[in-house]
Amino acid sequence: MIRVLLADDEAMIRAGVRAILALAPDIEVVAEAADGREAVEAVRAHRPAVALLDIRMPRLDGLAAAEEIVRTVPDTAVAMLTTFSEDAYVARALTGGATGFLLKSGDPEELLAGVRAVASGAAFLSPKVARQVIEGYGGERLSRAAAARERTRLLSPREREVLGLVGAGLSNPEIAAKLHLVEGTVKAYVSAVLDRLEVKNRVQAAIVAYEAGLVGPG
Repeated sequence: MIRVLLADDEAMIRAGVRAILALAPDIEVVAEAADGREAVEAVRAHRPAVALLDIRMPRLDGLAAAEEIVRTVPDTAVAMLTTFSEDAYVARALTGGATGFLLKSGDPEELLAGVRAVASGAAFLSPKVARQVIEGYGGERLSRAAAARERTRLLSPREREVLGLVGAGLSNPEIAAKLHLVEGTVKAYVSAVLDRLEVKNRVQAAIVAYEAGLVGPG
């Protein structure tokens, strides 16, 4: 079972999301929170596989809560579930260590897929957010692409191949199956890629993969 913490300051939103997650036999909501501080405390108490956080919450907003969860309970993956997809929110969430960014306006299947992806160690961005990431922010796309290509030159051919599959959203078991490797070897490759690129997590690595042209938008 994928154990999930759900944090949103609106009880009706929590009820709706909980109802969608209840449709999946492999997902269980083990705790809920109405603000960011309560979310951090609940994660520490329940140690869920995934923390689903709204951005705008009282006491501590979701972005700050995400950063604290990533820092203090690193085994819990964080995904933002929000109405807002502004570039500043996306950038802070991803640099803060979140590995998923989902929109409340998305399809229920998108929510379930996102929870499963981040729980398995992969990255998941809603299609709208992914388009923003792929296109780059503002007028920086070309310079970001050139910088990303330069960074990936540090990688071996196999590491670039693994990075491309991380960018495509594959988990370690899926990469292992595709490349005919054992999962432990893939984990070592992913760790080496993160170190060489000097990124914190798979989402940030996926952004580099997109910008370097190692994976297509679809």
